[in-house]
Amino acid sequence: MMEIFDLYTADRQLTGKTMRRGDPTPDGYYRLVVHVSIFDDKGRMLIQHRQPFKESWSDLWDISVGGHSVQGEDSRMAAERETFEELGLRIDLANERPSLTIHWEKGFDDHYILTMTPDLKDLHLQYEEVQDVRWAEKDEILQMIDDGRFIPYDKSLIEMLFHRRDHRSSHTKPDPTVRRSI
Repeated sequence: MMEIFDLYTADRQLTGKTMRRGDPTPDGYYRLVVHVSIFDDKGRMLIQHRQPFKESWSDLWDISVGGHSVQGEDSRMAAERETFEELGLRIDLANERPSLTIHWEKGFDDHYILTMTPDLKDLHLQYEEVQDVRWAEKDEILQMIDDGRFIPYDKSLIEMLFHRRDHRSSHTKPDPTVRRSI
């Protein structure tokens, strides 16, 4: 089934227009991508190894979950769906906002950061997307980027995700009122 994406204005308002996966994003319009970074209680990130037959970033490691929101989905719905599709893991983001939103040339990347420790053997990996998962430390991921084994994210993004795991505001002192697990 062909995926259809909603298109947004630069200030993130729905336009009522859509595009099909694979088509170029029309000038002046933007699409929404979601990412979920899952950390365990030891501070390691769950990373996924993308299938070698994936069209983009094939056979590279990636953060826990990522994908486009499809027509009719908001950011939370897309993150919940993608996490279930790729890992077989149900999460509830009803009371969560993205920890970080990055504006890029053709869209918005919403990053959710969760602390939970699923048993890896209980995950159901989506064959079309994910060949393996494992836990990784920040320095290991940064080295994998250098070695060309990880999607070439800006290393400061990886560092920010690890930092924001414990600091959910722009301040350096952790907020004790922040709920850290689902």
